[in-house]
Amino acid sequence: MKPLAKRFRGTTRAPVTLCRWCFISVLFLGAVSRAQAGAALLLEEPYSYDGTFAGTGHAAVYLDHVCAASPILLRPCGVGESGVVLSRYKAIAGYDWIAIPLIPYLYAVENRADIPLFADQKLVVFLRDQYRRKYLESLAPDRADGSAPGGDWYELVGSAYDRTTYAFAIQTSGEQDALLISRFNGQPNRKRYSFIKNNCADFAREVINFYYPHAAHRSVIGDLGVSTPKQIAKTLEQYGRRHRELETKNFVIPQVPGALRRSKPIRGVLESGVAAKKYMVPLFLLHPYISGSLLAAYLGHWRFDPAKHALVMDSSSQLDTPLTAAGRRVYENRLNELTRAATMGNTLREGRDWDGLHRAEPGLDPQGMPVMKLSVGKEVEQVGVSRANVLNASESLPEAAKLMEARLHQELGRDSARKTAHTDVENDLELLQQLLAGEPMEIAGGLSSASVAK
Repeated sequence: MKPLAKRFRGTTRAPVTLCRWCFISVLFLGAVSRAQAGAALLLEEPYSYDGTFAGTGHAAVYLDHVCAASPILLRPCGVGESGVVLSRYKAIAGYDWIAIPLIPYLYAVENRADIPLFADQKLVVFLRDQYRRKYLESLAPDRADGSAPGGDWYELVGSAYDRTTYAFAIQTSGEQDALLISRFNGQPNRKRYSFIKNNCADFAREVINFYYPHAAHRSVIGDLGVSTPKQIAKTLEQYGRRHRELETKNFVIPQVPGALRRSKPIRGVLESGVAAKKYMVPLFLLHPYISGSLLAAYLGHWRFDPAKHALVMDSSSQLDTPLTAAGRRVYENRLNELTRAATMGNTLREGRDWDGLHRAEPGLDPQGMPVMKLSVGKEVEQVGVSRANVLNASESLPEAAKLMEARLHQELGRDSARKTAHTDVENDLELLQQLLAGEPMEIAGGLSSASVAK
C-alpha cells in the first residue's frame, strides 16, 4: 500500500487517523489485516425504468468477514477472501436473499485483473452468463436449448455495469458476524419480497439493525412509510455521526465506463413525486398546504447527498480523491496532446463510444481474461479489454488505443468527474501513451501527479 500522504493526496478535508484508513482498506479489500470486521451499506443508483420513473435504486449489504459457502449458505471468511454481498430480490428461484462474493457482484468476474476497462451490453451479457454457468446454475439453470434463461438473475452479478454505488462503511465484530451467520443459516430462506413492507431496503435495514439496533429506520413522512435505500443510508450516516468511535466512512464505487446508459440520481418516494412537475403544479394549486408539507419533506431528503465528501474507489480498490474541475482540465489537455500527436487516423469526439464495438464480439483469451474480437474485412483481430491484457493480448494496438481514449473521455466528462479517481485517469493516460507508441509491455505505474491541479 502506498504511503498515506501520497495515497490521499490533494484532499482538502481534515486529516484522518491511520487506524481509520486501515479500517476502510480492511473492510473493502480484505488485504491489510483480518483482525477488524466491517459492514457496508451499498446504496445503488437507479437505472432503466427505475431511473426513469421511481428512481429509488437498490440497497445491499457488504460484509467483509462473512463469505458464501453457496449463494444461500454463509460461512466465516478464510485468509485472503474479500467477503460477500447480501441482498433481497423479488423473484430469483423462490429465495428471499442471495449471497454473492464482492468482485463478481460488482463486475461479473472472479478476479479484479479481469475487470473490463470499457464495456458494452454484449460484453456484460457474456460475462454474466459465464459466471452463471460456473456458479449460479442452481438459481438460474439453462433453458432446454442450452441458452441462458430469462428473469432477474442478472441482478446478482455485474452491478457496476448498470450503476454507480455509494458505500457507507461501519465497524463490526467477529462475534456479531458469527451470530449473523448462525441466524441466516438457521432460518428458512423463502421469498418475502413486498414493495411496501419487505423490499431490498427493508432487508438492508434489518441487517444493519442486527449489528446496531435502531441505527437505520424508515421515514413515515419523507417516504410515506416505505423503506427506501436513500433513507437507510441517510439514517446510517446520522447514526455514525452520533457514534464517532465506529469510524464510519462513505465512498463511491463508479459505474464502469462503456457504451451503457449511465445510472440516475437516487431519490426517495416524495422526491420522485415532487420532482415530477406535472403532479406538483396541480397539487399546489388545489391543495397548497398539502403540497407545502410535501415540499418540506422533499427538501429534507434532497439535502442528503451520498457523494458529499466521499472518496472514490479506484481500479486497484484503493480510495482516492475525486477529480476537481482544475484537475479535469489538466487531464483533458494531456489527452488532447496525446491524440493530436498520434497518427491514429480518426480520433474520437468527446462523449463518443469506441466505434469498434459494433463489429466486435466478446470472448476470452487463453488466460481466461475478457477480450473483444473485431471483424476487419476477412480478418478477426483481438483487443484485450482489461487492465491486465489490453497491452499484451491486443492484436490491434490502434483499436485498443481507441478503446482507452473512449474510456478517458467518459472519465473526464463533467458528470463523471466527482465519481472518477485521479489514479485511474493517470494510469489510463499511461496505458494510452504506451498503446499509441506500440509498446506491448506491463504498465509500470501512473503519470506523475505533480503537474495536476488538485
